[in-house]
Amino acid sequence: MKTQVLYASMTGHSKKIAHAIAERLSTQAYDLKDNPTLPECDLLFIVSGIYGGDSKPELISFVKSLSPAQVKKVALITSSTRNSAQGSLRQTLVDTGINVEPEEYICQGGFLFKAMGHPNKDEIEGAVVFAQKLVKEPVLS
Repeated sequence: MKTQVLYASMTGHSKKIAHAIAERLSTQAYDLKDNPTLPECDLLFIVSGIYGGDSKPELISFVKSLSPAQVKKVALITSSTRNSAQGSLRQTLVDTGINVEPEEYICQGGFLFKAMGHPNKDEIEGAVVFAQKLVKEPVLS
């Protein structure tokens, strides 16, 4: 199964998570800031935080350019101080016709003095285990 990892990070938390997943899955982590050209894949992990209660607008714009021929399925991994899910990102992917894993891994994020130290080592490992589990499952389940 061809897997890729894309991340959007303002504080570096999503970057840490994405690189841990990419290392364990022996793939590359692409930074949204670099406006990457993603190779075709069976499963794309998108790692990002929630900013101001929603997904990053740049990430929403980027996923609008993806197609089901390029990306068969997406799994969302979120770091959030409010433990919020990626609602608008998920809906944009669905609207694009891309299959989205129903389960989303959400871990505690930290910002300024709120929830400092998050995501911690255990939360990052939890994201890696979540990713490994999905890689072992059929893509279009």
